Amino acid sequence: GMWGALGVGLVRSRGLSLVGWQPLRWATKKAGGTTKNGRDSPGQRLGVKKFGGQRVIPGNIIIRQRGTKYRPGDNVGLGRDHTIYSLIDGKVFFRFDQNIKRQIVSVMPLAS
Repeated sequence: GMWGALGVGLVRSRGLSLVGWQPLRWATKKAGGTTKNGRDSPGQRLGVKKFGGQRVIPGNIIIRQRGTKYRPGDNVGLGRDHTIYSLIDGKVFFRFDQNIKRQIVSVMPLAS
């Protein structure tokens, strides 16, 4: 009886010491934070598609732009996204307007 009691006491104290050690063991891995800016999208291929003097037919896109960097002149249409496109068969013509400080894009008919 006596030895049994002592044995139990030893085991129990050892068990307690083990439990006391537990907090010193780290978790396998701390959860990593997240990154907010890991995205990118392809460019939208904006810019001048047809240059001055180039021949265009109706519907040809001359400029793709954001906002009205280039203003529509004669014989061109302005799309909802500010795309400037030809309305006639002709040659592209650029001219700078000093008042509004913008290029004006027109299409001149081939034969006049």
